Amino acid sequence: MTKKKVVLAYSGGLDTSFCVKYLSKEMGLEVHTLTVDTGGFSPEELADIESRAMTLGASSFKVIDAVPAFYQQCVRYLIYGNVLRNNTYPLSVSAERMFQALQVVEFAKSIGADSIAHGSTGAGNDQVRFDLVFNILGPELEVITPIRDMQLSRQAEIDYLKEHGVNWSWEKAKYSINQGLWGTSVGGEETLTSHLSLPEEAYPSPLLEQTPKKVELHFTKGEITGVDDKVFDKGWEAIAYLNQLAKPYAIGRDIHVGDTIIGIKGRVGFEAAAPVIILKAHHLIEKHTLTKWQQYWKEQLANWYGMLLHEGQYLDPVMRNIESFLEDTQTTVTGTAIVKLLPYRFELEGIKSDFDLMNSDFGHYGEMNKAWSGEDVKGFTKILANQVKIHHLVTQKQADKPTP
Repeated sequence: MTKKKVVLAYSGGLDTSFCVKYLSKEMGLEVHTLTVDTGGFSPEELADIESRAMTLGASSFKVIDAVPAFYQQCVRYLIYGNVLRNNTYPLSVSAERMFQALQVVEFAKSIGADSIAHGSTGAGNDQVRFDLVFNILGPELEVITPIRDMQLSRQAEIDYLKEHGVNWSWEKAKYSINQGLWGTSVGGEETLTSHLSLPEEAYPSPLLEQTPKKVELHFTKGEITGVDDKVFDKGWEAIAYLNQLAKPYAIGRDIHVGDTIIGIKGRVGFEAAAPVIILKAHHLIEKHTLTKWQQYWKEQLANWYGMLLHEGQYLDPVMRNIESFLEDTQTTVTGTAIVKLLPYRFELEGIKSDFDLMNSDFGHYGEMNKAWSGEDVKGFTKILANQVKIHHLVTQKQADKPTP
């Protein structure tokens, strides 16, 4: 009798390793492991993950390079919108999980799988993100979540694997690290509190460089297309290159405090040198090249875009509507931002752009103008005051009436 196929979103960690053994041994399924690379794995790490999967009894192992799709269909819109969750976090893991889930469903359909599995627990956001995508795009596929359904402890998983001949070292690292193109999350015992900060050793990129360095970031219609004299036709390559320049300065570290999808507060540390620099540099160019109302409405819609993405709602059609708006605003967002890299921080020094609205032909702010006269301003101000002036006159008249 042919075994039913299940596709397991596989990271190589304890939870998903338990799932391989459990799904094949206890449920009798043909387990096809899939690792979706969104920018966080080295070739050596992928080779080790494959070895583990096959040793555990997987029927197959596959890696999908999702970095180009992740950038084109998500990251560039986060840049267009200058999206920072709670003005802090560049949505590193939130965005990645959606694209991992999308690839898992597509792969499951391509091999005629009967079900999909993931190793999420019942405590965090990822379970919702995976399940939402699976339910929308693969409603015919059964979703299997052994860790969540059986409420297993870490030790219970280790004991089960040992019973079945898998006696690997599962010593829990003091800090959990999740690396990707758009940043690295860092979790530890400190982030489970409300008052402790992460120590220096918690961050994967130590401070190695003390000498300040200036870099120029080149943007074309909102996309980063160059760093100094290097030109990139693939935005994700520009991000990776800038990250290598900036991470020795230990830039982009912070702790995000946010609301989870399931309604509880959470803290997570992160380092995201390139994302934070790019977002701030892009925003500075926009301040020079967009009108005030473009900036205002961009801020409103981009905030919604980030919130919906965080909450797993990437597939809602309103996201495509917002993306169209954000992309349309980038027509004139072309220019160069000058950035100084320093230990633990960076400074935005200025921009150069042919679309700079601080055009000297119209005058210098606070000094002189060439397009209007003082009398023009007097008349403009008088008319501008009319509405509030009438309001004050009417309300004062009513206030002056004697009390009956």
